Amino acid sequence: MNRTRTSTARFVATHSVLSLNARHPLVAKSLVDAQEMHRTVMSGFRGWVEDGDPDARSQMGVLSTWSVDLKAAALVLVVQSRIPGDWARIPREAFTAAPHIITVDRTFKQGEVVGFRTVVNPTHSRPPGPGRPDGDRTRGTRTAHTTPEHVKRWFVRRLQGDGEPAKAEDGVARIGATADPAGLGIRMLPTVSSAHRRKPVRIGRAEIRGSLTVTDPETLVAALSNGVGHARAYSCGLILTR
Repeated sequence: MNRTRTSTARFVATHSVLSLNARHPLVAKSLVDAQEMHRTVMSGFRGWVEDGDPDARSQMGVLSTWSVDLKAAALVLVVQSRIPGDWARIPREAFTAAPHIITVDRTFKQGEVVGFRTVVNPTHSRPPGPGRPDGDRTRGTRTAHTTPEHVKRWFVRRLQGDGEPAKAEDGVARIGATADPAGLGIRMLPTVSSAHRRKPVRIGRAEIRGSLTVTDPETLVAALSNGVGHARAYSCGLILTR
């Protein structure tokens, strides 16, 4: 079904900027285990939904991203949410500064140019092998891209030119904006992992920076609100604009 495209759309969210001591045991554990980082992020949102709800993160719009300066032993964690975070459960001594809470209320206009940064889990589906014991030969294996050029192609598939629909013919969700591929900066980041689950978690990551030109404000706001790509529970997919 076609929808009428609007020329503006409003984005509202809360950003919590947490400056943490990377040598503190809780922070150090979060850095070496992706599941622990997820728990640290989600500790700020207890009580808003039922405990154990499998969709808790998406209901609250929780997305995150982080960067670490090992020389300075400093971790900066940015958490986006639809509701305010309460960071009292993180030990006070783990912080190097008080949490900085920002209310983001911004209107995006069609044709506007914005700078952006995102850390993503860029994946592709590897074809299945010759046969599995259960006879399923149709399901491929999700595999992370490992080169900047492949990451760029992954992201360009999600760009949305003027007049293009929010979803591509192959089902890929677009982000409501376009960009010059030559102007995109790609940096491969270390893989993060966790051994907490029966099936180990390994998440390939890449940072993408550049400028976006808004083509579909409503779709862009949806991408900002919900994130892009996989591994959104593990600090991937948050698009930060300036």
